[in-house]
Amino acid sequence: MRSRRGAAVLVDRDGVVNVRRPDHVRSWAEFEFLPGSLEAMRRLRRAGRRVLVLTNQAVVGRGQMSAGELDEIHDRMRAAVAAAGGGIEGVLACVHRPEDGCRCRKPAPGLFHRAADEMRVDLGRSVMIGDAWSDVQAAHAAGCRAVWVGPDAAAREAEAGPVPIARDLLDAVTRLGEC
Repeated sequence: MRSRRGAAVLVDRDGVVNVRRPDHVRSWAEFEFLPGSLEAMRRLRRAGRRVLVLTNQAVVGRGQMSAGELDEIHDRMRAAVAAAGGGIEGVLACVHRPEDGCRCRKPAPGLFHRAADEMRVDLGRSVMIGDAWSDVQAAHAAGCRAVWVGPDAAAREAEAGPVPIARDLLDAVTRLGEC
């Protein structure tokens, strides 16, 4: 644990780090890194930035996979990122279904508050990179800056207002001047 609160780059998983599947990623065999995401993680590490993944994973709450299987995917993702020269300090997942009404499922800011408490993240100095509007909403509710990435963001740029738009994680990292 760090003794002082520090800034972090908070990253959504599906659609930012890996390919979003309509039937959800339920095993490591289904996990596919998006082009540029490993390079982005390497650049962030080289720049000395802390990286945490904050992700909604209702597949656990729906019984489509176990929490252990989700942990295995995250362990393997972190190992692959490390092997590519990057680093993910932690992964925080909301495993509840949308209808559960929990406080951690984005767009609620609960995962961000957990990052602040458990990982000593200074939310006011941090940025969230996500591909869903709910990522942007959660970031703003938690007092973070946000970058909206992917084709949905580009197609809906007029809605984004002052939220920066990027093609993908690597573009977001470059635009933020993180490296």
